[in-house]
Amino acid sequence: MSDYYQYHVFFCTNQREPGDACCNNHGANAMRNYAKDRIKALGLNKPGSVRINSAGCLERCDKGPVLVIYPQGVWYTFVDQEDIDEIIDRHILKGEIVERLKI
Repeated sequence: MSDYYQYHVFFCTNQREPGDACCNNHGANAMRNYAKDRIKALGLNKPGSVRINSAGCLERCDKGPVLVIYPQGVWYTFVDQEDIDEIIDRHILKGEIVERLKI
């Protein structure tokens, strides 16, 4: 295996000053925690599989909240747990791009 993780998911959880657009104003940290718990429940939270991480500002605040999945470099936006479930179910589990959430 050349990569340590099959999928490395970074959630922007940046919090800016009040009034400035940022992903955490849209529940990004809570959605990261949800994704992390779901990946753990699926038994995928291990080397060779999936890693969920927080990231500082990813400079896409106008599209936020955002996450990016490597090594593919696919960027997504999301609104709720159903969107996170769809990203996990389709991208992580099936290798499909979720076009409706892609940015």
